Amino acid sequence: MSVTQAPPGETQQQETVRGPRPSVGSALRSAELDLRTLGMVGLLIVIWIGFHFMSGGTFLTPRNLWNLSVQFAPVAIMSTGMVLVIVSRNIDLSVGSMLGAVGMAIAVLQAEILPDILGFGHPAIWLIAVGAALVLGGLIGLLQGLIVAYVGVPSFIVTLGGLLVWRGVTWWITAGRTVAPMDSTFQLLGGGSRGSLGEVGSWAVGVLACIGIVAILLYDRRQRIRYGFKLRPTWAMIAIAVVGSAAVLGAVWVMNSYYLPENVAMQVAEQQGIPWPEGGLRIPMGISYPVLIAIGVMLLMSFVANQRRFGRYIYSIGGNPEAAVLSGINTRWTIAKTFMTMGMLVGVAAAVTVARLNAATSGLGTLAELYVIAAAVIGGTSLAGGVGTIPGAVLGALVMQSLQSGMVLMNVDAPLQDIVVGIVLVIAVAVDVYYRKRAAQ
Repeated sequence: MSVTQAPPGETQQQETVRGPRPSVGSALRSAELDLRTLGMVGLLIVIWIGFHFMSGGTFLTPRNLWNLSVQFAPVAIMSTGMVLVIVSRNIDLSVGSMLGAVGMAIAVLQAEILPDILGFGHPAIWLIAVGAALVLGGLIGLLQGLIVAYVGVPSFIVTLGGLLVWRGVTWWITAGRTVAPMDSTFQLLGGGSRGSLGEVGSWAVGVLACIGIVAILLYDRRQRIRYGFKLRPTWAMIAIAVVGSAAVLGAVWVMNSYYLPENVAMQVAEQQGIPWPEGGLRIPMGISYPVLIAIGVMLLMSFVANQRRFGRYIYSIGGNPEAAVLSGINTRWTIAKTFMTMGMLVGVAAAVTVARLNAATSGLGTLAELYVIAAAVIGGTSLAGGVGTIPGAVLGALVMQSLQSGMVLMNVDAPLQDIVVGIVLVIAVAVDVYYRKRAAQ
């Protein structure tokens, strides 16, 4: 083997071999952060800032953000169930009509039937109404699921028929009249001046949420060590904990920055014997009950989707139905239970919606299916099945409600609002198709 030396007077240069410089994308991937989710967060920030300037500085105010949080809760609740339905390679177009039928039924139950049996103001009325919403929604969802799974009718057709049927049932229950008012305790589920935690309770929930974020990160790290999986970088864990906790505490601060209306505050001061100060009494509203319910549903559905056998079966069916059957999964019953779960979540959303409006009308839930499906798709749920996350759908619901709220502040006509929502839905599906093609390459 010959060795070539550099000629005299000539300096031999050596190249230093260096690896590729880490990019922002590679750093985010090493931290296991979904770029699509981060993109949605960025989109949400752009929407908020844009509407804030276009609305003359009224969008990013505590009052509007508090109302936005209450309004997005029903869509967020239903979108968690729509994720599982779409992941299983199905669709549910009837959720808006189901919400109307269930909402009208429980309104009649607590406004006209139960008072004659139990008496007005009985403490069990609101419990019975909520229980009836869950049962009725679950039964409707199970009926549609059984037709899809065992009869073999495509879910698009079954739920399209349900969209028409349950809308007709909503009108038929009361012949189109409005039913009101609701039980006073039941109204708390819809938020309002009494349906919130207040300042102390909100800060307590915020602190618990921060502790929960840290605990989840530590538990995930311990599980990875236990099973020999790749660990997330320490800097990423610290960053996620800091940013997540800051977001939670910031949200609590905003909710506490919105105060009770003056007339309601005067009533509270009179009831509690508080002297009315010269400059008025500021009583923070805090986190509303609908938001708490939506967060609780998100956590529960995330646990079911990621940690329970039922959730894993749904993702298996959506990823490869034939392999799921060969592996012994009862795919028919799993799909039927998926629709039943969707129906129960519609029942929860119906209770929140009727409580917030303190009434039920024949138009309750109209076009809600559009917002729910759009929220799931924007949140990263693939219409091809097998892919989707619960938190992503909730974030998608917040994006959809932000668009609607901003357009209302700008006095945009309702038909134009529908046009915008339709365009956003098409763009979301186009992005999903792009990501799937890119992943297949």
